[in-house]
Amino acid sequence: MPKKNSVVDVASAAPVAPAAPYAALTPECLLDAVETTGLRCDGRLSGLNSYENRVYQVWLAEEHEGGESVVVKFYRPQRWSRAAILEEHAFALELAEAELPIVAPMTLKGRTLHEHAGFMFALTARQGGRTPEFEDEETQRWLGRFIARIHAIGALDEFQHRPTIGWKEFGEAPVRYVLEHDFVPPDLREAYESTALDVLARVKNRWQDAGSFGTLRLHGDCHAGNILWTEGKPGGPHFVDLDDARMGPAVQDIWMWLGGERDTQQQQLAAIIKGYREFFDFNPAELALIEPLRTLRMMHYAGWLARRWGDPAFPQSFPFFNTQRYWQDHILALREQAAALDEPPLELMR
Repeated sequence: MPKKNSVVDVASAAPVAPAAPYAALTPECLLDAVETTGLRCDGRLSGLNSYENRVYQVWLAEEHEGGESVVVKFYRPQRWSRAAILEEHAFALELAEAELPIVAPMTLKGRTLHEHAGFMFALTARQGGRTPEFEDEETQRWLGRFIARIHAIGALDEFQHRPTIGWKEFGEAPVRYVLEHDFVPPDLREAYESTALDVLARVKNRWQDAGSFGTLRLHGDCHAGNILWTEGKPGGPHFVDLDDARMGPAVQDIWMWLGGERDTQQQQLAAIIKGYREFFDFNPAELALIEPLRTLRMMHYAGWLARRWGDPAFPQSFPFFNTQRYWQDHILALREQAAALDEPPLELMR
């Protein structure tokens, strides 16, 4: 059964990663790393969309699967410990063993986690697919069934080295970091601080309103980009990137699929939970956490950009951040969330 949660059961903020952590990850270093696993590359590689880590598609020489490609992920230095990464891998392999559509790390030379030139990395098979049609009711039920099966496995054990999602790590810590490192323009600092603290107080109240709820091992970042939909047989969803796997309430892996006006979200939720309950129980008390979790993700995102601003890839990829307009819009978005947090939570339609 899921572990019972307390409001204070959260991890402290992660350390700030060094500036330019991937400066030494040249194409030659990357290909050499892959070949330490026993595979042989043909020299072709392509960068894939990832900022927290560095992820590449690498093509293999003909003697390996006819020249097919694999995906290699280089973990951001100092973000996760070796033990935490191995927990992620073990969870993915456990899910794959249960015949769930998870893209799990490859085992090469008897291990899933490798190291070269100071970088920890892992390889996976390349998985194609498209974004699911979240507005389709059958797709919603399908996603509900599969995430429930993932949660049924996730509830069988607990992470020991990966944190629990909560308002301290995802709310208080990023707000504190942003303020202490002077990211907010002076003329907006008071407005940001007062708004953020007000919203955090509302988040804590809603967290308390949810009462006693369970936590389990989650995907953790189950947005549209981490679900690849395939046609044919076997078709359906494939879940990728367990990099943010952690302990938390089941609704964390559901709320990001909800969008639109309240009535639309109610209909989406009903279809998802209908599929979900075919394989695992769902606690309606967790619906009170949807808006708090949405708010925390917004706060965490601003703090994440701030913490990574020393990485040269971030100013280049996120030029809108750390501007007057960004912080004006962020304050406005938090004020809108304050209103949303005062609304009654979504309900399960009978």
